[in-house]
Amino acid sequence: MNLRDVFVVNVCSIFCLLLSYGDCNNSEFFQSNHTNNWAVIVDTSRFWFNYRHVANALSFYRSVKRLGIPDSQIILMLADDMACNPRNPQAASVYNNANEEIDVYGDDVEVDYRGYEVTVENFIRVLTGRLPENTPRSKRLLTDERSNVLIYMTGHGGDGFLKFQDTEELSSDELGDAFGQMYEKLRYHEMLFIIDTCQAASMLHRFYSPNVVGIASSRVGEDSLSHHIDPAIGVYVIDRYTYYALEFLERVKSQGTETLAQFFAVCPREKCKSTVTTRTDLFQRDPRKVLVTDFFGSVRNIEYSMDPVTPLQKHHGSAVDGQIKDESADNISYSYLSQFPSF
Repeated sequence: MNLRDVFVVNVCSIFCLLLSYGDCNNSEFFQSNHTNNWAVIVDTSRFWFNYRHVANALSFYRSVKRLGIPDSQIILMLADDMACNPRNPQAASVYNNANEEIDVYGDDVEVDYRGYEVTVENFIRVLTGRLPENTPRSKRLLTDERSNVLIYMTGHGGDGFLKFQDTEELSSDELGDAFGQMYEKLRYHEMLFIIDTCQAASMLHRFYSPNVVGIASSRVGEDSLSHHIDPAIGVYVIDRYTYYALEFLERVKSQGTETLAQFFAVCPREKCKSTVTTRTDLFQRDPRKVLVTDFFGSVRNIEYSMDPVTPLQKHHGSAVDGQIKDESADNISYSYLSQFPSF
């Protein structure tokens, strides 16, 4: 074995260790087959006493950004602007913990739909792509058949519905049909749907599209409870399920090996005070072998090979009638197009 072979073997060994896959088998890396990640994060509640729902949504927003999904691939819908609410003692800030260690509003939040733009109609239009022609790119879910999509929703709900703005409701039938349209229009590869609301499991019952996995913070007939209050703010700042989900996500790294099955178990009943429910019958992969970052991150797969690669021989010219024509002598000048061309 020469020096070059030793170098290649060492590099491959280090690569395997970094990715925490002992046998470095290709099948262990590329199971999802998706090429891009998107997230739709929705808070459906208005009014100051629903502060926690905005904090829930912003907390998930912060997590997916930290793990690599860019703002250009996140649709953030906030029904109320708690950061600018006159009751907020911490102006221009939103906290999800009484210690106020992390301002989840921060200085780089890009809200795509805010206030009265957060409606059932707009939400369905975003998912199905049926938006007016003049809708800006930042408000569009530009997914395709290789997109893994994370949808997180929080607010007040009941048996078979989720309230929007206290004025209208999204039904479980409407949600299931929206996912059905997305499947027919090749708008996702796999989808993870998470909902934190009372009787949340009822919103999973009408799903029928393939490759959709659902997580609900409570069963039918159960309330989804708040976690704790911040005395300085005077209201609850986060819900129980979201609190423990974020506690798990904060430990996840972009190259982590945490699985979806582990994520299912983040909030047992003794912590949540409700029964977290999952639906996996439509999902074609084993959640124990699905990485959390398949939905929460934006990791680009890198293919490697242990086989030697022979580079193509370079030649300056083209083949004409079996003969190589040398084009190096041709004096061809190139120039860049103007950044702002005039027509």
